[in-house]
Amino acid sequence: MTRLSVNINKIATLRNARGGNNPDVIKTALDCERFGAEGITVHPRPDERHIRYADVIELKKVVTTEFNIEGYPDKRYLKLIRETKPAQATLVPDGPDAITSNAGWDTIKNQNQLTEIISEIKSIGVRVSVFVDPSAKMVEGAKEVGADRIELYTEPYAAHFYKNKEAAIKPYVEAARVAHSLHLGINAGHDLDLNNLNFLRKSIPTLDEVSIGHALICDALYLGLENTIQLYLRQLK
Repeated sequence: MTRLSVNINKIATLRNARGGNNPDVIKTALDCERFGAEGITVHPRPDERHIRYADVIELKKVVTTEFNIEGYPDKRYLKLIRETKPAQATLVPDGPDAITSNAGWDTIKNQNQLTEIISEIKSIGVRVSVFVDPSAKMVEGAKEVGADRIELYTEPYAAHFYKNKEAAIKPYVEAARVAHSLHLGINAGHDLDLNNLNFLRKSIPTLDEVSIGHALICDALYLGLENTIQLYLRQLK
């Protein structure tokens, strides 16, 4: 079964808009788990515009499902990984000014950097996933640098889903086939929602995990958080 990890960054964005602690990020994470989520994802950024580094420390104390920390592997991120030892560290190539992730790693060009970083993270017992575009070469590069998993960047799939979903999914199926043959775990994330998630899941039966935040939180405004999580879980079965 594909696991659902809920990205709670947008909860922190709403909290930060007014200060104080409403909505409560910690309570939301616990509620997501209680409602069926099988993981919690956060992506702290240097300007702390949503999840703060202090939030990550507190979340590690209470999250009982898989805790996944995304981020660009700078010194502050690596320090956070060492301090919290999450289940998974997902490495993304975003610069500090990026609004959101918009591309995967070039695992060939950045081979030396990634190899060193991944070795360091794995030495403390943390699984490493590398954010990649749906390219066989980038997947093979992820294996070469020592990653345990890849996370397929699914924005292009979501953008072309309604035009031609078979064409949109094709490179992802091939990338997943290569990853599976190399014994890499397969995650996916970015712009996945209730409309395109089930087709992705059916097309990639070896998919281990999806990380979903923006769409899920938007749906929860209308449908309620508990109901929304259950609806997403149904799309993965």
